[in-house]
Amino acid sequence: MKQGTGVVVAATMAVLAAGGGYWIGSRGSEHGAAPATQPAVVASAGVKKERKLLYYRNSMGLPDTSPTPKKDPMGMDYTPVFEGEDGDGGDESTANQIRIGTEKIQKLGVRTEAASLRVLDRIVRASGRIEPDERRIYAISPKFEGYVERLYVNATGQPVGKGQPLFEVYSPELVSAQREYAIAAQGVQSLKDADGEAQASMRQLADSSLMRLKNWDISADQVKALAKSGEAKRTMTFRSPVSGIVTEKKALQGMRFMPGEALYQVADLSSVWVLADVFEQDIGLVNVGAGATVKINAYPDKSFKGRIAYVYPTLNAQTRTVPVRVELANPGLLLKPAMFAQVELSVSAKGTMVTVPVSAVIDSGTRQIVLIRQGEGRFEPRAVRLGARSDTHVEVIEGVKDGEQVVVAANFLIDAESNLKAAIGGFGHASHGASPPKVESAGAAGKSTSHKAEGTVGSIDAKAGTVSLNHGPVDSLRWPAMTMEFKVANESLLQELTLGANVTFEFVERQPGEWVITGIKPVVGKGGSRSSPVTNSHASH
Repeated sequence: MKQGTGVVVAATMAVLAAGGGYWIGSRGSEHGAAPATQPAVVASAGVKKERKLLYYRNSMGLPDTSPTPKKDPMGMDYTPVFEGEDGDGGDESTANQIRIGTEKIQKLGVRTEAASLRVLDRIVRASGRIEPDERRIYAISPKFEGYVERLYVNATGQPVGKGQPLFEVYSPELVSAQREYAIAAQGVQSLKDADGEAQASMRQLADSSLMRLKNWDISADQVKALAKSGEAKRTMTFRSPVSGIVTEKKALQGMRFMPGEALYQVADLSSVWVLADVFEQDIGLVNVGAGATVKINAYPDKSFKGRIAYVYPTLNAQTRTVPVRVELANPGLLLKPAMFAQVELSVSAKGTMVTVPVSAVIDSGTRQIVLIRQGEGRFEPRAVRLGARSDTHVEVIEGVKDGEQVVVAANFLIDAESNLKAAIGGFGHASHGASPPKVESAGAAGKSTSHKAEGTVGSIDAKAGTVSLNHGPVDSLRWPAMTMEFKVANESLLQELTLGANVTFEFVERQPGEWVITGIKPVVGKGGSRSSPVTNSHASH
């Protein structure tokens, strides 16, 4: 009887369960719930698609990859890189790229610009000086011996006009020559009715006397006056051959002069030269006929235009420069000889070329680097070969293609960031036995064996980079327990230390009697937790 009752109860419970399930399902359907098959779909959707493993890269950012799992000398695992993570479809060359977070990029002020094809307007700059045009310099030198009787222009720098009297001279030779010509001219007149031979002889004598006067620079007006009057003048006046400035005056009142002695020098400064000293490496770009702009310190608001007239064939061995002559008009005589000039010479371009802004190039002296943006937060340092340069852009002969994004602002900060990471990574490896740390001298290489001990922090001197520890025995050195002061290899080792803390530490003897802590960490607490070691390499993280 009891057994039958149990069967009835079980059957009743089954019917109630089925009914309850039907009621709950219908209620769920009324409220838009997912059908009963949805959990299976969700389960299948929740299964992650297996990603393709490309390689393993160094976790310190060093340019080192491995196709298999690997540990660095510090014992740190290499980071796996899966397809799609590097943004280049799995190219292992991205391991050599610099990775910087978006927030840091914004803080650094990184700005990029596309490399572009353009014609470089090259300007060669050179220093120069104003010189008078050598073709417009005249010397007044009598061709006979005499004496200076009178000066009409008696100061250097005085302007004179063409034909203006400069000085008056007396010469016995000149007086004799005038008398000879006057007598010969009168003889020609008196022998008009004589035979032809006598007339020819007298005319020849007169022509000879006249030629002598002309060779002595006697003016035509003076000759006519002499022939007309027949009287020789005691003195002769010398006049300026051109309009200009008296640049030299050697004549003195009453002085005696010899034939060929330069008594005056007059320069026509309506046109002047600028002699620019162009450096040896730029002289190949300079061509005769090219335009030039000259600026003078005396007139900062003015610029003078001219053209290259001549490139000298000689090189100054001391300054390694070649003189280049630029001819300039000089209205108002503003340009004065010996003035200092800044010269800009236009050079011909060789057509379009791939260029980047000058600020994009990082020049170390031995190499030129450009940072190429490869993606969000990723930059590739690339060596380039440079060519022509203008004020704002430089030609890239090799290394960069047209359209590539180059970093033009904060590139030095990015380069410093990458060098800092490499330096920290190398220092961390050295502290773990890869190579002696840089803090150690070459003479102490044999004493760089690491020793371990435990102790308590007694005092910390961050400024001096030292810590006092009350440590226990050191078996490797056979030291008893004592209190002593240690130096730290890196100031970051002191950042997490507190007074009275129990620590374990490693140290080496850098120099005789100088003990340096290379790693330090807190002792394991009661709960079994253990903090990360405070070492040179880990502190950098």
